[in-house]
Amino acid sequence: MKSIILPAYNKNIIRAMLSLGIEDVDMPQVGEHEVLVKTHAAPVNPSDIAFIQGSYNIKKTLPAAPGFEASGKVVATADSCKQLLGKKISAFVQDDRGGSWAEYFVANKNDLIVLDAQMDMDQAACFTVNPFTAYGLFEIALMRESKAILQNASGGQTAAFIRKMAEDAGMAVIDIVRKEEVKSQLMDNGAKYVLLENDESFEDELISLCKKLEATTAFDAVGGPLAGSMFNAMPADSELVCYGGLSGKAMSGLDTMDVIFDNKIISGFNLMDWKAELEEGAFESISMDLQKKFINHQLSTDIQGSIPLEKLARGLKSYISNMSGGKVLIKP
Repeated sequence: MKSIILPAYNKNIIRAMLSLGIEDVDMPQVGEHEVLVKTHAAPVNPSDIAFIQGSYNIKKTLPAAPGFEASGKVVATADSCKQLLGKKISAFVQDDRGGSWAEYFVANKNDLIVLDAQMDMDQAACFTVNPFTAYGLFEIALMRESKAILQNASGGQTAAFIRKMAEDAGMAVIDIVRKEEVKSQLMDNGAKYVLLENDESFEDELISLCKKLEATTAFDAVGGPLAGSMFNAMPADSELVCYGGLSGKAMSGLDTMDVIFDNKIISGFNLMDWKAELEEGAFESISMDLQKKFINHQLSTDIQGSIPLEKLARGLKSYISNMSGGKVLIKP
């Protein structure tokens, strides 16, 4: 089979991209509790970019195939999971032996989501991470009974899902973006409170809106000084939830006195930990609920295009230059 292969990690993203090549590799063999999946589509995610740079928390024995997420059809199984043969699935793959940027990949049965027959397979390629991350984060806002949410990286897909969930629940959202065109796009699509982090008036507007709307839950996917600005702007008894580090910088500028005297807290969200802590059967129930929303077009992932394995470098360049434009799908 053909697979994209990463020979070595490289923090320089251009060099990392150019080092990727297509190779003929042996078809992977399934082990206990595993299935072999014929890939329909695999998205390019920020985690994939971090992985090829060597800055993601998952490392593989190199050379290795990148790609963590995909949709496809189960074509072979271990004896313990024969019931999955022929099923259409969405998967999150962390196996050291291979990734989803290939014609086939192996996945543990516990890392699969069996799909409804009506689920679109392109949408399913992007299903295992962002929708569930948004669901888990939004649960925090609901449990805190927040009247408003503050979030950054608002041009991204997880933020878009949170915005929709908040709209359905009658909860206000304050969005933070870096580019004027992204702000215009969000407002054209119905977002009400969108701030540009580079505006001179950003800090004042942020403080004013957080106070006015009583934004007591914030979701941070960026880190760096922006996390500090968000934390400091929120009223007392607020929580900043960190779920990403797109800036590559440590949180900074947080007001220590707010922690001591205003009962503000900082927490982290990890999707795998959230999933592991759910009660038995809860994840499957959430999955069916989310799939119905995708099937009914209440939720959808923005997809800007698809590419074959041979055009990977071009696809990566397109995605990196316009992440807010939607996912790029790799279709072997």
